[in-house]
Amino acid sequence: MPDVKETQSAVPAQETAAPVEALSAPPKPAAKKPAGKGRKKLIKRLIALGVAAAVLGGGGFALYHFLTDTDDEMGEIFPATASIGTIQSKVSGQGTARAKEQAAITLTQSGTVQEVFVTGGQTVMAGDPLYTIYSQAAENAVTDAQKKVDDLNKDMAELIEQANNLTVRAPFAGKLQEVAEFQIDQDVSSGTKVATLVNDKKLKLSLYFSYAYENDIHVGQSVDVSVPAVMKTYTGKVEKINKVSFVSPEGAVHFEVVIVFDNPGTLTEKMDASAMLTASDGGEIYPYKNGQTQFYELRDITTKAAGPVVGQGNLLNYANVSEGEELLYLGSTTIDSDIRAKQEEIDKAMEDLNKAMEALGDFNAVAPIDGTVTSCNLTEGQEVKSGDTVVMISNNVTMLVTITVDDRNIAFIKPGSFVDLSDWNGNVFQGQVTSIDMAGAESGQGMTNYPVTLTVDNYDGSLMDGAYLQYSFVTSESESCVMVPTACVQYFSLKETGERVSVVFVQMDQAPEDLPDLDYPTFEPGQKRTFPAPEEGYYPVIVETGIADTQNVEIVSGVNDGDTVFYNYTVTDYSGW
Repeated sequence: MPDVKETQSAVPAQETAAPVEALSAPPKPAAKKPAGKGRKKLIKRLIALGVAAAVLGGGGFALYHFLTDTDDEMGEIFPATASIGTIQSKVSGQGTARAKEQAAITLTQSGTVQEVFVTGGQTVMAGDPLYTIYSQAAENAVTDAQKKVDDLNKDMAELIEQANNLTVRAPFAGKLQEVAEFQIDQDVSSGTKVATLVNDKKLKLSLYFSYAYENDIHVGQSVDVSVPAVMKTYTGKVEKINKVSFVSPEGAVHFEVVIVFDNPGTLTEKMDASAMLTASDGGEIYPYKNGQTQFYELRDITTKAAGPVVGQGNLLNYANVSEGEELLYLGSTTIDSDIRAKQEEIDKAMEDLNKAMEALGDFNAVAPIDGTVTSCNLTEGQEVKSGDTVVMISNNVTMLVTITVDDRNIAFIKPGSFVDLSDWNGNVFQGQVTSIDMAGAESGQGMTNYPVTLTVDNYDGSLMDGAYLQYSFVTSESESCVMVPTACVQYFSLKETGERVSVVFVQMDQAPEDLPDLDYPTFEPGQKRTFPAPEEGYYPVIVETGIADTQNVEIVSGVNDGDTVFYNYTVTDYSGW
């Protein structure tokens, strides 16, 4: 609703007539005069008292009759006094109240009510239990949704593994051998051998010892390894003991000992080597016969995915590589889109799972907000179905009021400002501006209206949801100013220039030196004059006015505090009542 410009005084009511524009009332036919001077005098006095009572009491109809009666005789002057006070100019309009928060719990599956913990009108806090309902369908929905999410995550893991497998990496640090040749854009199938990777940083030697030394050899024992080809001895250790039965041609039974030693970089596989261990009694232990060195680890590297070759790394015979080093890159035209599509499926499945879990929560519900239970449609043993709204809660401790303010007055408020509110029952509230929706403005009829949201404390619950409220806020204020009733200010044109001026008729003993020459209006026969004549002791004074409210107007200059000013005439006849 568009704003209505309104004003209201902040000072006590003046002992003057209520503001009524004398010129706005249409003239009436002249009333008959009562006979007799005594009666006339008495009536005048009674009328004067009636006018005063109407002014002080706000009697609109009686005051209108007094001030607009068209009897030929002007009656007595009804004066007012200029006084010091405070005037506020206000903007008013209407708004609607609503609860700050509302929560409605609506079921998505059928079930049977087991327990109900609340009733309508009960105050609850967030987290308080509301009811329990058993629903096998809701539980099944959660189970099915969870299984779908798990299956999709497994599919995604496989896709990611496929994407990772498009890059062939070294499984451990070592040296490449038997490297295959590849060309860019060459199609490679899964399982294709890329190279053989050997760990030649260490060498191992498998030797057989007599069971006579079974108790003298143990894992971790130091060993002297000799390599005749280079005529050097290296320190190694026993890594593993295999209790096998190797029988020599002489008929002796032996067990296997696997010895490991570091490769200084000058040794390779299949070199003759022997070893010597020391027994617990200090004696030397030798193997049945010499053995040959082996690479500590050897593995064929193969592709785990199919695709065209898009690049390769240090893929060369005898190249030293580190663990995880990238050797060959394969491409895929579908893997990226497959992963994106699978992620979308997972996201949708997660939404369904969350909804299913939320729905299951509605069958063992707790209050989502603080507030009052405005509706509870449950009884124990009741069968409920999907779509039923079973509980409604409103947080009416804090209310929101939405008003609209036009572009002429929107600059007078801002977030944090206070706005006076009242309902049709006379209850008074105070709202605080929390937001001004500049983007939600609506234009029409030459102005723009902005939605403004107010927050109102409603601890006693007297402000009801949906209530219409009258609002007002101050746009300007003048303190300790000279003011007169609004009807005391009249408007005339200067004869010489035609300029329109504001005039107040002030009671004086004689005419002032700067008496303005006004172009007074003429009146038809039977029509009363609306301003006093000089012979009545009142003279026009040009004034500068300021702000006004519904009763008074600020006089910036021209009239002083305590001046007696013309307000209107009383009447001498009430025969038309």
